[in-house]
Amino acid sequence: MKKILLSLAVIGGLASSTFADDIADLKAEIDALNKKVAKLENQQKRTKKSLAKVRAHDAFDNIKFDIDFRTAYDYISYKTATKTYTNDALFSNRLWLGMGYQPTKDMIFKGQLAFNKAFGADTNGRGQGYDGFDWVINETLTDDTLKVREAYWLWTPTVGGFGTTLSVGRRPATNGYLINLRDDDKAKSPQGHIINMEFDGLSASIKLDKYVSGSYLKLCLGRGLTNARTRFDAQGLDYATDTSADKLDNMDLVGVLAKIYDDGQYSAMATYYRGFNVPGIDSTLTTPALRTFGNMDGAALSAQIQGIGDMINDFLDDTILFASVAWSQTIPNANQPMLGSINKESGYSYWIGAQVPNLTGGKFGLEYNHGSKYWRPFTYGEDTMIGSKMATRGNAYEAYWTQPIIKKDGKSLFSMQIRYTYLDYDYTGSNGFFGDNGTPLTMAEAVANGLDPVESAQDLRVYFRYRY
Repeated sequence: MKKILLSLAVIGGLASSTFADDIADLKAEIDALNKKVAKLENQQKRTKKSLAKVRAHDAFDNIKFDIDFRTAYDYISYKTATKTYTNDALFSNRLWLGMGYQPTKDMIFKGQLAFNKAFGADTNGRGQGYDGFDWVINETLTDDTLKVREAYWLWTPTVGGFGTTLSVGRRPATNGYLINLRDDDKAKSPQGHIINMEFDGLSASIKLDKYVSGSYLKLCLGRGLTNARTRFDAQGLDYATDTSADKLDNMDLVGVLAKIYDDGQYSAMATYYRGFNVPGIDSTLTTPALRTFGNMDGAALSAQIQGIGDMINDFLDDTILFASVAWSQTIPNANQPMLGSINKESGYSYWIGAQVPNLTGGKFGLEYNHGSKYWRPFTYGEDTMIGSKMATRGNAYEAYWTQPIIKKDGKSLFSMQIRYTYLDYDYTGSNGFFGDNGTPLTMAEAVANGLDPVESAQDLRVYFRYRY
C-alpha cells in the first residue's frame, strides 16, 4: 500500500510540474501574442494617420466630376391673329458635365461643359437667329459639340472676421432664386425674376450672418456683349488700327444683390441692377441692324417660405410658397427710342407660386406671373421652348409635376417631370431686345399696322433626367 501511495505521489508531483511548465509556456506565448497585437495596433494607428494625410491631400488634389443628362419631349404651339403654328414632336437631349477642383480650403475652380441638341438637327455650333447670342448659347438647341457654360475661380477668404468671396469667369447666371423650383435645381446666383442669362464677369460678396441670419451682400459685374474684334479678319485688316467698321458699344451690367434674411424656413432677397448700352434692332436703317439704344434699370424683391407653421404635419412641412415683385425702366440715349419711346418708360411684374408634396414622393407646382406694357427683364436664358415666361407682357400660367424614380442617399439619381406652360400676351415685344422689336403694341394695334402678332403660346414638356 505504501508503495502504491508513494507511486501516486510521485506521479502527482510530476504531473503538477509538467502542468506548471505548460502554464508557463502558455503564458509566454500569450505575452508574445499581446506584444504582436500591440505592435499591429500601433502600425494600424500609423497607417490610419498616413491614410488621413493622403485623404486630406487628395481632397485638395483631384478634380471631381458630375453628370446631368436630360432627354425631353416638347409639344409647342403659337397662336397668332390669323394662324396657329405647332410642333408636336420636338425631342431634345441636354448634357451638363460639371467639374470642380479645390487645391486649398479657400480656393475653388468650377466649370461646366454643355450641349443642347434637338433630335435630327445640327446648327453647326450656333443657334438660329438670335439663338446664337452668347447670352443663351447653352439654353438653345444647337448641336452636339461641348461648349463652356461655366468656368470660374472662387476665392473665399475670411477678412476681419467676415466671410467673403471673390470670383471671376463665366459665372453661373441662370436658374436663380425661385425659378430653380420648377427647374428642380439648387438656386444659383441671380434672382430669377429679373436675371436669367449667361454672362462673363466678376462677383464679390460679404457675409453678414453674424448680424442677420443667412444674410449677405454681393456686387456683380458682367459683360454681355463686347465690341472687341479678333486681331485679323478674313481680309487681313488689323482692327487695332482700322476704325472704319461699325461696332456695338460694350454692353455691361452692374448689380447689387442682397440676401436680406434666411433661416432655412423664411428667406428674402433683393436686387438692383443697371445694364449699360443695351442693344436692339433699328428698323429705320436701310438694312435693319443691331445698335446701342441706351441703359436699363431693374430691381426685384422676392420672398419664400419653406414649410408652413412649425411641425404641424409632413404635408405643410414640405410645402413651399413664394411671391416676388419687380420693376424695370428704360433710359434712352438722346432721340433714340427704346421700346418705341424716347421717354423713360417703367414696367412692373409680379409672380406667385406654390410647390407641394404628393403621395408618390414627388412635387406638384403651380405658378402665375403678370407683366405690364413696358416690362423688360434680362431672362432670355430661361429654360423653355417658347420664350421666357418671366418676360411676358400679359399673363403666364404654369403647372408641373416632378417625380424622383431612383434615389441614392436621399438624392434623386433618375427623375421625370411633366410641365405645362401657357403664355397669354397683352402686348407684343415680350421676348424682343431693346429697340424696335421690343415696342409694345396691343394685338389690335399690331394687326392695324399689318403685323400678325403672337397672341398666345404653350409648351407641354415631359422629360427624364439622370444626375450623378
